[in-house]
Amino acid sequence: MKVLFVTSEAFPLLKTGGLGDVAGALPAALNALGENARILMPAYPQALEMARDKRPGVALGMPLGVGEVRLIEAKMPDGKTPVWLVDCPNVCRRDGNPYTQQDGRDWPDNYLRFALLSHVAAQLAMPGNPTGWVPDIVHCNDWQSGLAPAYLHFWPGSRAKTVFTIHNLQYLGMFPPWVMEQIDLPGEAYGMDGVEFHGQVSFLKAGIFYGDAITAVSPTYAHEIMSPALGNGLDGLLRHRGHAVHGILNGIDDEVWNPATDPLIEHPYSTADMSGKASNKVALQRELGLPEAPDAPLFCVVSRLTWQKGIDLIADGAERLERLGVQIAVLGTGEQHLHDMLRSLAETHPNIAVRIGYDETLAHRMVAGSDVLLMPSRFEPCGLTQMYAMRYGTLPLVYRTGGLADTVTDCADIHAGTGFVFDKLDADTLIHGAERAVALYHSPDSWQKARVNAMTRDWSWAHAAKDYVKLYQGLLKAGA
Repeated sequence: MKVLFVTSEAFPLLKTGGLGDVAGALPAALNALGENARILMPAYPQALEMARDKRPGVALGMPLGVGEVRLIEAKMPDGKTPVWLVDCPNVCRRDGNPYTQQDGRDWPDNYLRFALLSHVAAQLAMPGNPTGWVPDIVHCNDWQSGLAPAYLHFWPGSRAKTVFTIHNLQYLGMFPPWVMEQIDLPGEAYGMDGVEFHGQVSFLKAGIFYGDAITAVSPTYAHEIMSPALGNGLDGLLRHRGHAVHGILNGIDDEVWNPATDPLIEHPYSTADMSGKASNKVALQRELGLPEAPDAPLFCVVSRLTWQKGIDLIADGAERLERLGVQIAVLGTGEQHLHDMLRSLAETHPNIAVRIGYDETLAHRMVAGSDVLLMPSRFEPCGLTQMYAMRYGTLPLVYRTGGLADTVTDCADIHAGTGFVFDKLDADTLIHGAERAVALYHSPDSWQKARVNAMTRDWSWAHAAKDYVKLYQGLLKAGA
């Protein structure tokens, strides 16, 4: 099957979050199964710089009136997965974050920038497109590519089947109704049975409404988004389309995240020889300015620093965690008031270290050198960091929601436990979970058993890729 994987980011070309990791790994996993997957994403300067084997672009005209558009064929930096870069300097050639300006505000023309990505995806899904390569499946991801299924719905003739994956339902891609004049959709698309949502245009709703199949990135999250609590106003539509909604758990790139071969950590290790883990802990304590206390449990946070991620619960409970003998290391960026709160704690508590910013290398060292990952997300569509942590023998402490519920087995199960799961979302319950983690940490045999359990779980993309292949095959069979 020919699969066009449409995304606004893909690691290592550009990454701001989990979508980038997924887009960098899933197409490669599909190709490893014998399918023919290509990535389609904007030609950001970083992507143009890192992509390999670039060829002269294919002219696509001036869709949406944004300027001349060319499609640059290339390979991902590993030289394997094909990637097409949508090059339109007026809207694509911007450094830094692909969604926001330096002051944190959205680019004012985001509706055009990502409508263009969707429009090109739809062009490529039609027979006779200039590339000569016509996909069987167009796999769209989050609101940035949500208009592609809408375009294909309204365009005449045969077309590819569409899959729309929801990585986070909170990001609706909302724009004023006047954008309809510029995004090349007919007026009839603006309505309850279409892209309209609370008097605005929602690119995310477009993907849900018009996609042939909808996937969420974990089975539990697929169930949760059909409820008013986590449906973000779209639960009714998702229940209506329930027959087309599937929960497929994300995987991780187990070559990039492998403690035995990771070039970003100082001391490689494996279940056969765990000594490197202790050495990484000491190195991390030294790097972050924490007391070099090998026997102190080191809890880390590697996350966006937002309300969703429960960072306020960690800040509220930090002093009690410290009284348990715990050290805390935080890496991430997000909401300014949480930055300020965490920095204040670090200034007055020698066992708390905070690094504000995005640092992929430090993220690897944090996961490798810590004992416990703190991840009390209020909701978590899938989560990848808890899987990275388990791969490195760092046991997650998580709230039971979404992909966290689907991946972390509580250590109350002495045979299969891989972490600590709590069911009430408040600082007291978080601290109780931490107490359980500290108690197990001080029982070396039990701790080692849980670490081995965690490190030997298979979170590779091979499983999810097979599930997606079945979904694609089902869509093509139904449409035959």
